[in-house]
Amino acid sequence: MLGIHELWLFALSGILLNITPGPDTAYIVGRSLQIGWRGGAAAAIGISCGCLFHVTAASVGLSALLMASSTAFTLLKFVGAAYLLVTGLQMLWSRPVILNAGLASAPPPLRRVFWQGALTNALNPKVALFFLAFLPQFVDADSQAKPLAFLVLGLVFITTGTLWCLFLAAFASRAAHRLRQSEGVIAWINRALGGLFIYLGIRVALLEAR
Repeated sequence: MLGIHELWLFALSGILLNITPGPDTAYIVGRSLQIGWRGGAAAAIGISCGCLFHVTAASVGLSALLMASSTAFTLLKFVGAAYLLVTGLQMLWSRPVILNAGLASAPPPLRRVFWQGALTNALNPKVALFFLAFLPQFVDADSQAKPLAFLVLGLVFITTGTLWCLFLAAFASRAAHRLRQSEGVIAWINRALGGLFIYLGIRVALLEAR
């Protein structure tokens, strides 16, 4: 009815794409090592919400409009790059926090972890390009319900991805319980996350519209 075909292939492709290590995986693992299960889960849900933004935009045609306008694309690109670079520098300069109950210091609030994950995806034009290129392959060209079909496929992709990311957060936090008590390890994690955000910022800044 929606014109969706080969849903099984789409689901399988989405699962394989989701489990492929990438920047999102690194961010979730890093936050899990730094804060624990709750930090990793907040990062995973934030990343999924950022993807949901692009899926919704693609379903109503906003992503296509963005890709067609070089000015809008460039604006979003540099806003996203600036956000990522500033966030990365803040992480590099942050002081390590040992997660013991007796310390007055506190780890980054979960709200910040969530929004960093969400904005990293929402402000990345490359994510919009991915959904525009991937989703239409599984929808009939003459379908009268393309927006709804794109939304359904996007939700399937996000659901499988969120489940995988939550599993990843649980595994990483359990495996790294003792590591989180080391100030040196936490400092390394902060630098790794900061470097990741700076790398993503530079990559987004260099991204060209297709």
